[in-house]
Amino acid sequence: MDSLDTLEAIIRDRRTGDPASSYVAKLTARGRHKIAQKLGEEATETVIAAIADDKAGIVSESADLIFHLLVLLADAGLTLDDVRAELKRREGVSGIDEKASRIP
Repeated sequence: MDSLDTLEAIIRDRRTGDPASSYVAKLTARGRHKIAQKLGEEATETVIAAIADDKAGIVSESADLIFHLLVLLADAGLTLDDVRAELKRREGVSGIDEKASRIP
């Protein structure tokens, strides 16, 4: 089990915990809209760090971004394995072709 799998398991375990003592439980209790909002905030902060060429900031904000993505996935009943399967499906397909296949 790698560190992302470990983090995913911790997040799933803490979702039903006491919101007074668990950030994951508190965020989960506030609903998916709040989880998605936090994910967006972390994405924006990652972009800002990238534009500023702040390597330490990119790493730190990316960790926050991944954490909040895992919280969102858990809330939606999805897992990293679902994401891995999608990435596997896309292997060998050009990004341009893959994106074109999603446009109706």
